[in-house]
Amino acid sequence: MPELKKILIVRFSSIGDIVLSTPVIRCVREQTGARVDFLCRKAFRAVVEGNPSVHKVFAIDKSYIEVIEQLKGEKYDLVLDLQHNLHSWKLKRALGVQSHSFPKLNIEKWLLVNMKINVLPELHIVDRYMTTAATLGVKNDGKGLDYFIPTDQEVNPGDIVSGAVPYIAFVTGAAHFTKRLPEEKIIEVCRLISHPIVLLGGKDETASGERIATAAGQHVFNACGKFSLHQSASLVRQSALVISHDTGLMHIAAAFQKKIIAIWGNTMPQLGMYPYYQNGANLHFSVQVSGLSCRPCSKIGYDRCPKGHFRCMKDIDVRLIAGKAAEMMGH
Repeated sequence: MPELKKILIVRFSSIGDIVLSTPVIRCVREQTGARVDFLCRKAFRAVVEGNPSVHKVFAIDKSYIEVIEQLKGEKYDLVLDLQHNLHSWKLKRALGVQSHSFPKLNIEKWLLVNMKINVLPELHIVDRYMTTAATLGVKNDGKGLDYFIPTDQEVNPGDIVSGAVPYIAFVTGAAHFTKRLPEEKIIEVCRLISHPIVLLGGKDETASGERIATAAGQHVFNACGKFSLHQSASLVRQSALVISHDTGLMHIAAAFQKKIIAIWGNTMPQLGMYPYYQNGANLHFSVQVSGLSCRPCSKIGYDRCPKGHFRCMKDIDVRLIAGKAAEMMGH
């Protein structure tokens, strides 16, 4: 293969998916020596712009058309498509350069979601992403995920938790309702845990975080909606344990090699997006309701339970979460 000087990696969204793409970014840059640029949506630019393996980030609001002339001007040798949808296909056609896409396994995922037939390979999505660079001779270096926090975005946990004692970061949010524990269940979990807990979430979780902290006890501190993504990541990095739904901060926690209790609702680890660690390590524990004939009801999520009962979250064993948290905290 001719020498590659400039490579564009495409992953439009979202936080977790872009974090999961970082092994490809790093390995391609280090093992080929090519310049690596990245294309994503503006809402997620912060996730990748501090990555030292990325030369330039192109960010869009809605369509690649917003930056297509700039991209054409870069004269890329190769596009690595980690989105693999109609939008990225049109982009590649417009650029007219060689490209590789990862196996999205849409048929296999459809069979699991709609027919409850699991023929998905036991392969993490990171390893599927890595196949896009296989023809370049690029191999997974086993160093796991990357996440870079600007120094001015670091947070002092002592400003939130008295004395900055070992604390648990509880990520209360997720993009879809069916990925989130009901508020009352989060309160139950927090009441059963004796260690300090910092609640993390976006602005949409601000009011919920206040209610949870008020109801759960003085050892629970609400940081929802009060910090940027990088600042929330800083609090995750400095925590002793992370409890999280299937969401972006879960993958950021894995990038920092944190112990994680992962709570699964309508989605399942079998879809290939469980916490991914260095060298195949396993520092996480999955909590889910087994035996439900309706799981998974979606590979992404819904704004309400399609069946109306929401048993995938309402039947979660809060004592199991609290007991595992105590065990992982060393008590």
